[in-house]
Amino acid sequence: MAAVDQLPRGQEVSGTVIKLAGWAVATKDSQGYPFAVIDKKAAQILVFDGEGRPRGAAPVLIGSAVGDHTAPGIAGVALREIPGRDRTTPAGRFVGGFGPSVDAGRVLWVDHDSAVAIHPTATDVPAEKRVERLASPTPDDNRVTHGCINVSPEFFEQIMRPTFERGGVFYIVPDEAPIAKAFPEFAQSR
Repeated sequence: MAAVDQLPRGQEVSGTVIKLAGWAVATKDSQGYPFAVIDKKAAQILVFDGEGRPRGAAPVLIGSAVGDHTAPGIAGVALREIPGRDRTTPAGRFVGGFGPSVDAGRVLWVDHDSAVAIHPTATDVPAEKRVERLASPTPDDNRVTHGCINVSPEFFEQIMRPTFERGGVFYIVPDEAPIAKAFPEFAQSR
C-alpha cells in the first residue's frame, strides 16, 4: 500500500523528525507497534507501520499555546475552562490507542492523563476556521486546539484508524524544550 502524502506542496520535513523516525526504527523503540512523529513547529504528522514503513504524512492542528508542558489535573477540566497558557500539546514519547472520550465518542488517545488525543478536525466553532487552517500552505495558523491533535477526516479514516487500531507509539517533538528532555535515549544515541 502506497503512503498517503497530504503535506502542502514544497513543505519540507525537518532533519530532526527524519532522524527521530530513523532512530525509532533502528532501535525498535516502538516494539513492533506503529508509530507517529508529530512536529509541532512544522504542524506535521508522519505515520509509520510497525516495521517502520511510511503510511502517511499530513498537516495537523495543535494546541494554541506554545509549550511542551501538561498542566496538572488538565484531564479533569472542561475544555472551555482550560486557561490559554495551558492549551499546549505536550512533548515526549507516549503509548496510546483508541478509547472512549466524554464528549467526542471514540478517539485515538495519545496520552489519556493529559487528555491529548488525535481526532478529525472539529468544525463546531466556525470562527476557528479549522478546516481552512489545516488546508493552508504554512504551519503559521495551525495552533488552535485545546491541546489535541487534529487531522483531516480523510487522513483519520484512511491512515490513523487502520494503522493504530491496536495502539501505537507517538513521538511529539518539543516546541521549546531541548530534544534531550523529550527523548533522552534518542539524544544519547546521536
